[in-house]
Amino acid sequence: MLPFLTETETVWQRLARTEKPIVLYGMGLGAEKILFQLAQVGTQPAAVFASDEFVRGHRFHEWPVQRLADIKAQYPDFFIVVAFAFWQPELLARVQALAKQYELVLPHLPVVGNEAVTPAWIQAHEPEIAAAWRLLADEQSRRVFAAVMNYKLSGRIEGLRAVTTPKAEAWQLLQVTRQEAYLDLGAYDGDTLRELIAQTGGLPKRMVALEPDAKNFRKLCAYLDTLPAGAIQAYQAGVYSADTTLLFANRAGRHSAVARDGQGVLTPMRSIDSLAAGERFTLIKLDVEGEEAQAIAGAQEQLRRFAPKLMVSAYHRNEDTFALLNQIHAIQPRYRFYLRQHPYLPAWDNNLYCIPEEQL
Repeated sequence: MLPFLTETETVWQRLARTEKPIVLYGMGLGAEKILFQLAQVGTQPAAVFASDEFVRGHRFHEWPVQRLADIKAQYPDFFIVVAFAFWQPELLARVQALAKQYELVLPHLPVVGNEAVTPAWIQAHEPEIAAAWRLLADEQSRRVFAAVMNYKLSGRIEGLRAVTTPKAEAWQLLQVTRQEAYLDLGAYDGDTLRELIAQTGGLPKRMVALEPDAKNFRKLCAYLDTLPAGAIQAYQAGVYSADTTLLFANRAGRHSAVARDGQGVLTPMRSIDSLAAGERFTLIKLDVEGEEAQAIAGAQEQLRRFAPKLMVSAYHRNEDTFALLNQIHAIQPRYRFYLRQHPYLPAWDNNLYCIPEEQL
């Protein structure tokens, strides 16, 4: 038994047994996944509401989308299920305030897949989870790991919010300088490039960025146009275990990823080792919408020879919290592993920072 797991009831079991009306807060793909899981335990919402600015007389499935004031007028008490992802401070504060007034959960929703995290799922992965736990480098990482695993079971946001730290703390861990040779994989519109340049107080000596989504790549290029010519080398390509071409869903957001439904645009994919061609990178970011394990598999030479500092998104798949850490450790055992949760609900922006021992 994993000693840090304190939750024994899943969010779905709790929702199945509640006698309060369940009200869904939000619409979209997250809400669709929640409806699916609720149906599996034989229940469904009594009502749906949205933030006032999104209520315009429409429906979500058979439910009219209402305001919170409308829900309060109908029910003296109710159980709120939050069904969307957010990082904005005003939304984080709003949901925390609601959690003080009502029973509230925000079920864990992996970006990739619909599989629910259950005690049986955790038991099946227990050796891998325990191995990752033993490799964590500091107490904050262990607190985050425990909070994320308990959150994935329970949907309770309190423990997750208690371990959340700002992105600035992670940059301090990485100790970046203007001597970095930086590889940005999943560059989006240049958001992390901006952060890196701000942290180093100028342009690092080498920067290479890959972004496969066409719309995002245009935004990235617009940002690069504001920098000195040649400051950043950019490619419209994805990252995989080997150089190949794959169907890619261009959706300009978190669902912009390798297509899993056979619908997409043929897009070039590069492996890290092929892209580097023997060159040493000192810092690599991996935020590739569920293909992190494939990207790591294609970075064997870079990790073994050079052990660059790594910033790895650890939330797209249920198992990413522990599986990516174990995968990296098997390739390069000199890494120290730090896990951090940055402001976001659900447990997105949960990142793994890998730093070689000699740089600490």
